[in-house]
Amino acid sequence: MNSPKILVCMKWGDKYGPEYVNRLYAGAKTHVTGEFSFACLTDDSSGLDPAILSYPIPELGCAPPTKTRGKWKKVALWGKEIEQHLNGTVLFLDLDSIIIDNIDCYFNFGNPEDIILERNWARPLSRLGQTSVFRFTIGAHSDILAIFQKDSQAIADRFQFEQHYITHSTKKFLKFWPRGWTRHFRLHCLGPMPWRLFKAARIPKGCKIITFPGGPNPAEAMVGKWTTDSPQYQGRRAHLSRVWREKNPALLRKFIMPISWIKTLWSDIDIEDNSTNN
Repeated sequence: MNSPKILVCMKWGDKYGPEYVNRLYAGAKTHVTGEFSFACLTDDSSGLDPAILSYPIPELGCAPPTKTRGKWKKVALWGKEIEQHLNGTVLFLDLDSIIIDNIDCYFNFGNPEDIILERNWARPLSRLGQTSVFRFTIGAHSDILAIFQKDSQAIADRFQFEQHYITHSTKKFLKFWPRGWTRHFRLHCLGPMPWRLFKAARIPKGCKIITFPGGPNPAEAMVGKWTTDSPQYQGRRAHLSRVWREKNPALLRKFIMPISWIKTLWSDIDIEDNSTNN
């Protein structure tokens, strides 16, 4: 596929600072061959690298769903409002993603009109898609947003997650990325219990992008924390003592050793300096 290489991400609220956008852009600079554009749709562009194209998040055009899980703001990507700023086929990446190898193949795979999602790893037999890393043509399927606008809450109640609605709406055009290109941090890098008590998370062979849906996010995993509020990493003995002390068996699996390769992959961007600009 010879169309321009365009990468897009979204940032809203204060969960992720500008350093996440900057690090994603830095990964693209390292792992995309030739010229490309990198755009962030955001409600706050402060702290972003000047080379990043910053545009307002497109409007949903309806009341956002309430009391429903899922990143429903992402449905606005399928409308035509974004055509004011971007056109053509684009590769979308969630902010909690790390590019670790050349990703030219994500632009070249399939046909330009294809909608390409990752498989839902948690439900491998469901044929559901996952939208941490997906490719689509801007404005080509605006009916997805138009239908959502008619009764956003009913759709959210039915599908629960934005990516389930997108899978349902794009079946005719939907393809999946080849297996192994995109990997889920918890499922494919961290490993199950009890192995994670003894071995640090690894980068799977052949992987090009690692995503962190559902946490821990990359900054937390880098220092061995499951959540921002978790105590500082002090080793497996301290973790087991905490599980016993709090009488909470569910905590047992929430163990992660500090991960040096995340720090290495993010070393080009100073997280503290960028965070102060948010």
